[in-house]
Order: sequence, then structure tokens, then C-alpha cells
Amino acid sequence: GILCDIIEGGVLTSRKGVNFPDSNLSVPTLTEKDEVDLVFAMEQEVNWVALSFVRNAKDMIGLKERLGELNSFIKVIAKVEKPEALQNLEGIVEASDGIMVARGDLGVEIPQEQVPLSQKNIIQTCIRHAKPVIVATHMMESMIESPVPTRAEINDVANAILDGADAVMLSGETSVGKYPLKTVQTMRSILDSIEARGHIFNKTRQAYAGSESYESDALCNAACHLAQQVEAKAIIGMTKSGYTAFMIASTRPLVPVYIFTDNRPLLNTLNLLFGVHAFFYDGNSGTDETIEEVIHILKLHNFVTSDDLVVNLASMPFYIKGRTNTIKITKVQ
Repeated sequence: GILCDIIEGGVLTSRKGVNFPDSNLSVPTLTEKDEVDLVFAMEQEVNWVALSFVRNAKDMIGLKERLGELNSFIKVIAKVEKPEALQNLEGIVEASDGIMVARGDLGVEIPQEQVPLSQKNIIQTCIRHAKPVIVATHMMESMIESPVPTRAEINDVANAILDGADAVMLSGETSVGKYPLKTVQTMRSILDSIEARGHIFNKTRQAYAGSESYESDALCNAACHLAQQVEAKAIIGMTKSGYTAFMIASTRPLVPVYIFTDNRPLLNTLNLLFGVHAFFYDGNSGTDETIEEVIHILKLHNFVTSDDLVVNLASMPFYIKGRTNTIKITKVQ
């Protein structure tokens, strides 16, 4: 049980979480219940799992090690909602596949007026490390009861995108709210309006010269700049691990990114990334033939049309996997 003094009374319902601001807890982040849920997630072929109340990189490393023991390739998201997580943010981002700005508990654990700047810092850190970031909680809270959002909520959703978030997430609005479909439609319209002015959130990244993937990183950055200069309709890439897609998305390009992979479990995983659409492709042709084939696939689905310019990223020779070393402008025939 918990013994406490009531400073300001209110309604207390069952099965609610308890927060301990300004406290360092020794309880394990990954609980026995989480272990059971991980097995269930694997059985359901889940693409991502999110770990709550992450405090440091060790929490995420432990989760990844457990998934490795289960022979799972599920990607992991750290929910940033504790002061310790903000203090250890760089390490957590490096150890994770993605980050969630869990503003509900974060706003209880730290002074609520600090949440906006914390959100911006988390997003910028994720972009720097080429990791996707989700902004969640209280996005359209009034629509639990109302068919229209407040003006402040509209601005909140818009600013999350302007900050550079890959995704925004609804919670109570769609789980228990009266207008779940209307809420999603309203949020979608806000996102469409902001993304139509993509130059506002487009990011300039510099490849780190000390990185083992420096050449590939530089090419991914160059592809985004080149697409803007030639007014290309798309950036097209190939990937086995997903790395190329993560890097391209981190620049928040102004055009759609179409990624082709023969790694089926990766298809849905990549759809979380900013502007990325993933397709299955297991051809074994040479580089030029592969470029023609993937463009043909996009044309069949009306993603590109004749005379469009697209920027292709590939490896050459094609059979050498794991490195992107070629960039090409192609005119769709």
C-alpha cells in the first residue's frame, strides 16, 4: 500500500498509475508482466514495442538482449517520461530504435512548463541520430467529449510536425472518446496542411566523418538536397537492414521516399518513418535493371508518372549488400 497526505482532493479510480516525481526508483523497468507481453507480441508479429519509464540506456539494452534471446527482430521504442531519461537522453536514443515523447507522465514527473522545450530537445536529438520520434498524449484531448478540437490543440499538433516529429499519436481520444473517427480525420487534415509547406520542417544534416557509414550517410543527405534542386517527385532506395531509410527520413525530405527491400518483416516497420513507403522487392538483376524495375512498380501504382524525375540510391555492383554508394537522377519513361 501507499501512505500519503492529500493536499488537493479529487476522484481516485482503480488501475491508475502512481508517479513519484524527483525520486530515483530501484524497481526493474522490464517487469515479469512485460516478459509475458513480449512473447505475446512476437506471436502477433508486432513490428515495434515501447518500453515505459525508461531511465537509461541499460534499460533499452536489456530489452534488446531479451528480444535477441527470443530470436525476435522487433524494433524497440523508449518512452521518455522521467527526469532521468532526459538526463540520459543521448545514450537512450543511441540504444533505441525509436523514441516516444510521452507527455502525460512526463508532465507529472517534471514541471509541466518544461515539457514544450523538452519535447523540442528530444525531437532534435532523434533527428541527429536518425531515429524516428513519436509525440503522444493529450494531442486532441477535448475531442474525447467534443466533435471539434480547441485552437490550442490544433496548434499543438501542428507544432509537433514543425518540430520535426515522425508521427503523432492519439490515446484516450480514440480508445474511449465519443468521436474516434472524427478525431483521426481532424488530425489528418492538420498534418496535410502543415506538410504541404514542407520547407518549414526540412532539416539539413551533416554526415559525421568519423562514422563507419560516413560515405553512405553523405549520399543519403545529398539525395535529399538533389531531389530539392531538380524538383524530383521521389527518392527511391534499396535496403536490407532499413538503415538507408532511417537516414533519408532524418533529413525530413520534401518528397516521398520509396524504399524497396526483400526483408518482409521490415515492410511495416519502415512505415513509421517520416515520409517513407516500403515495398517488397527480391529481384536479383544488376543495378540499372533494378532501378528500372522498381520505377516500373511505382508507375503501375501511380506513385510516379512519365517524365517525372526521381533520385535513386543504390549499391554498385548490386550484389554487394550493406552499402549505398551510388546516386542517380532518372527520368521516368
